[in-house]
Amino acid sequence: MRRLDRTGEEMAWFALQFLSLLWAVVGTSSRTQRSCSVPLAQQPLVNDLQVLMENSVTSSAFPNPSILIAMNLAGTYNLEARKLLTHQLMSGDTAELTTGQLALTIMALTSSCRDPGNKVSILQRQMENWAPSSPNAEASAFYGPSLAILALCQKNSEATLPIAVRFAKTLLVNSSPFNVDTGAMATLALTCMYNKIPVGSEEAYRALFGQVLKDIVENISMRIKDNGIIGDIYSTGLAMQALSATPEQPNKEWNCKKTMDTILDEIKRGAFHNPMSIAQILPSLKDKTYLDVPLVTCSPDHEVSPTLPSHPSSTPTSTSNITVTYTINNQLRGVELLFNVTIDVSVKSGSVLLVVLEEAQHKNPMFKFETTMTSWGLVISSINNIAENINHKTYWQFLSGITPLNEGVADYIPFNHEHITANFTQY
Repeated sequence: MRRLDRTGEEMAWFALQFLSLLWAVVGTSSRTQRSCSVPLAQQPLVNDLQVLMENSVTSSAFPNPSILIAMNLAGTYNLEARKLLTHQLMSGDTAELTTGQLALTIMALTSSCRDPGNKVSILQRQMENWAPSSPNAEASAFYGPSLAILALCQKNSEATLPIAVRFAKTLLVNSSPFNVDTGAMATLALTCMYNKIPVGSEEAYRALFGQVLKDIVENISMRIKDNGIIGDIYSTGLAMQALSATPEQPNKEWNCKKTMDTILDEIKRGAFHNPMSIAQILPSLKDKTYLDVPLVTCSPDHEVSPTLPSHPSSTPTSTSNITVTYTINNQLRGVELLFNVTIDVSVKSGSVLLVVLEEAQHKNPMFKFETTMTSWGLVISSINNIAENINHKTYWQFLSGITPLNEGVADYIPFNHEHITANFTQY
């Protein structure tokens, strides 16, 4: 009788192991279908990109938490850069940070195995008091709160649940035009909550988060272009994270390999030279998402950094000049000093747009401008004494012809006879 019992126990144990293996295979298969890896031959391209991003970390540079997150998810090469950036973020003034910046800082410090301290409780209070500015707030207004919910979910999902529920219900009724970056970040935040629903209360929360995720993911899939780019090349990294992590898959099948191939081509073309743009694409290139932040294992300090690859200098190498037509335009009602002024500027071939602005300012004081440093680099905050205003939802938008630029003035390189317009715009 004992022999029979023993045999039964063994059969049950083997059956359990088989089922565990089966579920592991199914899970791996599902993950493989929804993510893709950089081919081995292309890995040096990605490594060079990471080194370029890490080398942007200096004592005088803007302390960007997105860069530290990307470094830690990818596996840091420049350990001194990681130490410096971690120190800068730990010692920074929390009062100066937006909700999104505070959330990123918490995740960045978490990825460096550092205690964010009271930053978590400060963010919790901010989100307990959060409400959209209007029933149809701009989609971008949900980006920072999405980051906040993601950061709080990773620290204490149960305490975050009421905030996430209110956020999800607000998204359901919001009818503003869709934004890929915001949609991707909201997907990551609600996926974190979906995966951590408390036992015993699954159905109601799963239904709510699942419905919102289904709507957002469907919207993201509608922005997938024929070449695999999702939205534009700079929103694709976050969108890849969202589509690879979400429990709700879109009706339109996503070809991850096509997206990866196109991104790698864009990297070869030099499209990702801004450190922030690298920080947003790098996790996907390493098959990671922001959901992996709590899982980072901090490496020892005796790692050997790779050989520093050579990179093209940002200084123009050509001695030839180009001519750029530059227009500044303000036609907004209620804003003093309406104007539309055009100037032709000659600069060295290969110069960034910032050089064009500087030359225009030198030639004509009407083209005077001011800048603000952000995580994406310099942003033009004022031209001809007309400054952007968050309360009035105004900013300076730069266009090539009629097409908005998707790079900043310190990154975009104009071509000969291009017409650049700085248009004071309301969003």
